[in-house]
Amino acid sequence: MAKLMTRPAPVRIAAGGVELKGDLQVPPGARGVVLFAHGSGSSRLSPRNRFVAEALNLRGLGTLLIDLLTPSEDADEAASRGLRFDIPLLARRLEAVSDWLKRRPETRRLPLGYFGASTGAAAALTAAAGRPGDIFAVVSRGGRPDLALEHLARVKAPTLLIVGEGDPEVIGMNEAAASLMKSERRLEIVPEATHLFEEPGALESVARLAGDWFLSRLPAESLRRT
Repeated sequence: MAKLMTRPAPVRIAAGGVELKGDLQVPPGARGVVLFAHGSGSSRLSPRNRFVAEALNLRGLGTLLIDLLTPSEDADEAASRGLRFDIPLLARRLEAVSDWLKRRPETRRLPLGYFGASTGAAAALTAAAGRPGDIFAVVSRGGRPDLALEHLARVKAPTLLIVGEGDPEVIGMNEAAASLMKSERRLEIVPEATHLFEEPGALESVARLAGDWFLSRLPAESLRRT
């Protein structure tokens, strides 16, 4: 894998009357772009998601790590507890960011995928259900698809659900969600990993599985173009 020569560019994106902060990285000759939706209590600075994003960059995929809540929303603990679990709101903002990527010169022609963690996975699946022709793949890490149950049957994008072996409650949630989905889906259980994938080698497994999933499901026209 080639070493990246550039750093992510800070961006600000208007979404539903607020301005969201993000970090965009598009390697030369990118074959697609992956939009990250973080879990409750996390942000675009999450070391776990940044690790996965860099691994995807090294494999030729662009990434956008975005805060779906504003600093003031996140700082207001009384409000943010509700907002962090307001999946329809987070999904709408994710859709607005997706539209921004489709207008951005360096990303507008790239296939778009979603990577969601924890509650962010529910937002990603909800947004993907509303855009069946626009999202080429979804990956969930330790996700809460149970918060998007009513939308799962409408998800068309191939979906990879990654859960740690030591996270039995979330495994059950993901098994139930997979049974409701009609599109291509797969549940991958990472051995010896817990919910945050902090064990040695666990996050590397997540990055490898995610990269393989996204790259193997790129649209044919994207592969021809590159």
